[in-house]
Amino acid sequence: MNIVVLGAGVIGVTSAYYLAKAGHTVTVIDRQPGPALETSFANAGEVSPGYSSPWAAPGVPMKALKWLFMKHAPLILHPTADAATWRWMLALLRNCTSERYKVNKGRMVRLAEYSRDRLADLRAETGIAYDERMQGTLQVFRTQKQLDAIAKDIEVLRADGVPFEVLDRAGCVAAEPGLAQAAERIVGGLRLPGDETGDCFKFTEALAELCRGMGVTFRFGVDIRGLKQAGGQRTGRVTAVETATGDVVGDLFIAALGSYTPALLGPLGLRLPIYPVKGYSITMAVMDEARAPVSTVMDETFKVAITRLGSRIRVGGMAEIAGFNRDLNDARRSTLLHSVGDLFAGAADTREVNFWTGLRPMTPDGTPIIGSTSCPNLYINAGHGTLGWTMACGSGAVLADLVNGRRPAIEAADLALSRYG
Repeated sequence: MNIVVLGAGVIGVTSAYYLAKAGHTVTVIDRQPGPALETSFANAGEVSPGYSSPWAAPGVPMKALKWLFMKHAPLILHPTADAATWRWMLALLRNCTSERYKVNKGRMVRLAEYSRDRLADLRAETGIAYDERMQGTLQVFRTQKQLDAIAKDIEVLRADGVPFEVLDRAGCVAAEPGLAQAAERIVGGLRLPGDETGDCFKFTEALAELCRGMGVTFRFGVDIRGLKQAGGQRTGRVTAVETATGDVVGDLFIAALGSYTPALLGPLGLRLPIYPVKGYSITMAVMDEARAPVSTVMDETFKVAITRLGSRIRVGGMAEIAGFNRDLNDARRSTLLHSVGDLFAGAADTREVNFWTGLRPMTPDGTPIIGSTSCPNLYINAGHGTLGWTMACGSGAVLADLVNGRRPAIEAADLALSRYG
């Protein structure tokens, strides 16, 4: 089949790779001049299946109220009258129950574990390099209350057979020696030895080049204006993508535009509960190897991930509810610098800091939307939130199986848009 993939972030490019590998003719369209230049560009760098958790969790509403008054708050809410924002936030609150958290986390971990395995296979088959490290990740807790609260996560990890270690202060320092100078501020940690790290942008660029060698066509710098249908809304076949440079026809279409996917599919009568949650990162050169992180350290208090990427340190996190606003806010930069400076003082060269922001495509239950729609030749691969890098290869492999009429290696029915009714 001739398949058109809309979006060249890590999700779109991995989709193209697995579809091309299955023998399809693939065209990828993106408005940017190259791959992975939006949300995939400077994310936190984690490939962390075990930490794949929905933001909607018991206790989050009360925590959110407290965060409103924190100087270095992990969640920032901007007053808005936008109906889409309120619909999404209310849907998020409905998922803040123990029962829904367990279901949502279980399917997220299932997809993320599968994705990590597919990434390993891809790496072995192609030799792709992207500042990768396979040295686990460590979530550190500054209070006993935080440490005690991991019981619900450990229950899911055990159920899914995910290896983990609950560490005391000394264990955290043994795993990440750079934490020695901040040991008195840590009460313990949760380490997942099977997790990985790597530069998502480097990976996507390299994979796009491999895709070209497989015959995939990339059309960059092309604005997507809409989809044309034959037949009525919701059920009509898509006939072409309308772009600024003309129509692009195909047999099947994949919507992988992250936060912009709902706007593309809305005119077709398809409502996707995906919202752009703004995140930030800073990237700095390593200044002192002995003080630097070995892999990824997640600072639970500030919801910040500190990751080693080759000779650089990437610090990413926070959630800002601000619609499609992409302004860089100095207060968020300050929070990221505070977290890395507090845990790894002197590790990074803070004289030159690359400050970035991206819009994470979040669903209210935390799980991406992967699969078919009521339009018979239109599929979705979007809504991965903060976990696009973690779930990319698995999502692409699942999508290719569904397109080919094969049963995916993992349960995928609950990933489809139909779960929202």
